[in-house]
Amino acid sequence: MASNKDLNKANKAKKDEFYTMLADIEVELKHYRKHFKGKTVLCNCDDPFESNFFKYFAMNFNYLGLKKLIATCYQGSPVIGEEFEQLSMFEMDGETPRRHPYKIEIAEVIDANGDGAVDLSDVEYLLRSKKNALTLLNGDGDFRSEECVNILKNADIVVTNPPFSLFREYVAQLVEYGKQFLIIGNLNAITYKEIFPLIKDNKLWLGYSIHSGDREFRVPDDYPLEAAGYRIDEQGRKYIRVKGVRWYTNLDYVERHTDLELWKKYTAEEYPRYDNFDGIDVASTADIPEDYFGVMGVPITFMDKYNPEQFEIIGCADYTGKYGSDELGISKIGAKWIKKYREQGGKGHYTANMTSLVYYDNAGKACNTFKRILIRRRRVSWR
Repeated sequence: MASNKDLNKANKAKKDEFYTMLADIEVELKHYRKHFKGKTVLCNCDDPFESNFFKYFAMNFNYLGLKKLIATCYQGSPVIGEEFEQLSMFEMDGETPRRHPYKIEIAEVIDANGDGAVDLSDVEYLLRSKKNALTLLNGDGDFRSEECVNILKNADIVVTNPPFSLFREYVAQLVEYGKQFLIIGNLNAITYKEIFPLIKDNKLWLGYSIHSGDREFRVPDDYPLEAAGYRIDEQGRKYIRVKGVRWYTNLDYVERHTDLELWKKYTAEEYPRYDNFDGIDVASTADIPEDYFGVMGVPITFMDKYNPEQFEIIGCADYTGKYGSDELGISKIGAKWIKKYREQGGKGHYTANMTSLVYYDNAGKACNTFKRILIRRRRVSWR
């Protein structure tokens, strides 16, 4: 099973081609139908010959009431979608689009084969019969290029799986141009100093469907299968399972405003107070006490259950900067905690000048925390 360590290795090697499964796209997108009517959707990290995002929106073009669907790719596809395999021979002015960055625009999807449904054969017909729907790009297709930025400016909603290694830059661009979006990223991106302020200011939140476990992604044929969770199908296509992925969006959905049911009572014995900050530590989202209204440190998986009407996000303890540890007033760990931690055999990379949240348990043991978001209750929840 691919871990965050595996993802980091992939990032360093620029192995960012994780192709989202159609089933995962379908489960998530069904919660946002109202947002798409009359809109132009851009999939700007998606070769339509391989992308399940393009496939989903092409097949649901009329159902969603889309105005236009645009897909751009930045290189020849390392994965050939079986459904579009015959179209890989489609040529334009003597060039094969799959060997050159290109853009596909769809403004209409009709039931070409008369079977009463819109499916991939109809999309294939559209691409074959309207060559002006496919144009070669002048540049390399990078989403940061001037050419692709101009395409972005004309879109309403961006939906894709961007390169994990460029997630910060990708989100920054979407925010800069005021775009709505639904994208996939690493769970740990929550604590990026470029991402967390957007979450704190309620400009970005997690999507509906992926809240735990791992997900399967298709990878290129030359991708090294080093993780435990992988498979190769009968056609030789490679798949890996990746932990810690989430949908990130600024499209609202009803379930996001559902209260988290709280049932535990606060006791000083169960909820230790930080040694270097005025707040208590809550080890699990399920353990948030119903009768405590001070500041609490919770794991980042709390964001899976976050209701902005029920909780206020105070900040993040895992970086310095806006809403970070220095602004929050988290003190340095200090020599006393470090001494106790070492005496009890602790071998973690901690120094007295660090600002990680720490505490002593009931037995006096020096304890550290991992990736804490600081929150506070807004109001009483009734159940």
